[in-house]
Amino acid sequence: MIRLSAAWLLPVTAPPIRGGALLVDERGRIAAVGPDQVVPQPDDAERIDLGEAALLPGLINVHAHPELAALRGLLDDLPFHEWIPWLNRLKRDAALTAEDYDVAARWTCVEALSAGITTLAATEDSGAALDALRAAGMRGVAYREVFGPAPEQADDALAKLRQKVEDMRARETDLVRVGISPHAPYTVSDRLYRMAAEYARAEGLPLATHAAEADAERRLVTRGEGPFAEGLRKRGIATPPRARSTIALLRETGVLDTQPLVIHCVTVDDDDIRMLADHGAFVAHCPVANARLGHGIAPVAEMLDAGVTVAVGTDSVASNNRLDLLEEARIAQVVQRGRLRSHDALPADQLLRMITIDAARVLGLDTRIGSLEIGKDADICAVSLAGAHAWPVQDPAVALFHQARGADVVLAMVQGRILLDARRARAGEIAALEARMRELAARLAAARYGAPAS
Repeated sequence: MIRLSAAWLLPVTAPPIRGGALLVDERGRIAAVGPDQVVPQPDDAERIDLGEAALLPGLINVHAHPELAALRGLLDDLPFHEWIPWLNRLKRDAALTAEDYDVAARWTCVEALSAGITTLAATEDSGAALDALRAAGMRGVAYREVFGPAPEQADDALAKLRQKVEDMRARETDLVRVGISPHAPYTVSDRLYRMAAEYARAEGLPLATHAAEADAERRLVTRGEGPFAEGLRKRGIATPPRARSTIALLRETGVLDTQPLVIHCVTVDDDDIRMLADHGAFVAHCPVANARLGHGIAPVAEMLDAGVTVAVGTDSVASNNRLDLLEEARIAQVVQRGRLRSHDALPADQLLRMITIDAARVLGLDTRIGSLEIGKDADICAVSLAGAHAWPVQDPAVALFHQARGADVVLAMVQGRILLDARRARAGEIAALEARMRELAARLAAARYGAPAS
């Protein structure tokens, strides 16, 4: 058993507790939670007093691309219609292998745990995240991507996806499961969307897709115009108008019927939001990547008001450059308040839900994780509030997002197993992995600039 105590405990589904504690049993579940003086202190329990810190559920990142970790800093300041071709060109020119993607995904797990992220929704082509999450002891969903912008590619694309998913499902665990991800409207035909949706429903697979992300995508879907359309026509792929909007396209192809995780939703209007709400779709909000790529600001407040469950993701470090969910949530609030000229949009307790219990709901895990409640799995993190930048603390939720940062995380636990403990040095554990990451980053930099990474 493990007994954790700290200056603050944030159950999420109940008010914060000043001077709180919780007890983790031998099965890795929460056995008691409450004020420090009330929670039992069994003689055989390991006692960890975290002092001036906040105990809260492990953070849940609902959208990331672990396989792209080594591309950090190589794609900055590109327009989106060039960003994606450059991404694919670097992967090709650097001759990335399955082992390279595995190294990148494992590095993402190191970085995620260091920032208190214990559950990760990974959307990627290689599928490397499944084994990386397993090896790290983390929880997550590995959404395997499928591509095919021409309708005649759909049968072959889906057949290959089925085989990949079958191989991955053989390695699923209680903590890590498999989903699918028809990538985006500019890489997936309507026919492939329909087939992927039917496959997901038949097999009970969670589905995620990038949608309503950028103006170039909107122009492709609604008018068959713009830079994505030009690129497809150069490949001999026709680009007629496909739907009133990308969300309408997802409805017409049956994707919304899978209650999907819809990633981004920047260019949505009131009708789109109603469709998302009516179908019980979920939204992954990635404010930093959306802003850095010049896409705009998603109408998160309006989606929440309509009853859509919205959670926060970091997207890849190739677009965001950081994997800090506390910072991501802070920026989500800041940009909404600026957009709406509102002083109270997305308050701190809402942000907390968007990276814990609501994020768990998005991934179908809210009965097991996302809040500190008796009987739930002990997926927990602790954030130090002792630094000069974090103290004094008046409201612990406000302090988490506007005073602390991911680097202040001092403990991360999944199902009662401690995966990160600031009291213990980790340099030896990650030195070999870091060396492999450096080699990989140098190879990618040479492909981008003709010179090694500095």
